[in-house]
Amino acid sequence: MSIKVVAFDADDTLWVNEPYFRKTEEAFCRLLEGYLSLHDLERELMRTELDNLPLYGYGVKGFTLFMVEAAIRITSGTLSVEIIDKILDLGKSLLNEPIELLGGVEDVLESLQGKYRLVVATKGDLLDQERKLRKSGLSKYFHHIEIMSEKDDANYLKLIRHLDIQPEELLMVGNSLKSDILPVLNIGGWAIHVPYHITWAHEQINHTIEHEKFNTVEHISEILTAL
Repeated sequence: MSIKVVAFDADDTLWVNEPYFRKTEEAFCRLLEGYLSLHDLERELMRTELDNLPLYGYGVKGFTLFMVEAAIRITSGTLSVEIIDKILDLGKSLLNEPIELLGGVEDVLESLQGKYRLVVATKGDLLDQERKLRKSGLSKYFHHIEIMSEKDDANYLKLIRHLDIQPEELLMVGNSLKSDILPVLNIGGWAIHVPYHITWAHEQINHTIEHEKFNTVEHISEILTAL
């Protein structure tokens, strides 16, 4: 391994994220429980998300718009102003959730700092991700912050060009096989998967990965041994 840069995903790799979205989805479903079953409400919200991700992108603001649109469709256009206001409050509450670092994260960053250039490579809303990074207290460890609209081959190649390295000099660490692992392997980089106990349906894949530059660890601290 000729690693020069270690890049970390942010949400559910450095800090807690998906449980807050799940909690907000549950609150959304409670608001509209008189219209459809819980399963159908969840399905309608997910369908709205997938239909609109190319337009609004990832993050809390887009998710708030997804909830409003889904609610309008679920209620056949009879959605009250009061419910709209409550949905907007759900979005604001999601933006103000505390930043809870995952165990071992800061110890790993301290160990790697100075040995490698450390990078955050994440996706989502620019202001929201900047806010979370600032509140996390982790900014001091990172050489560069890359907030992508989509984590695909092209954007990882753009990151590599910006860092002036070769693909095989990048190691990506993250919880999403779809976004953090596969694109980096595709372009010739290294990748370590750190599973999180909750994975958004959109980030799941239905096949296993076997690759000489890929590894899975149970805890983020194990990447120190892998390196």
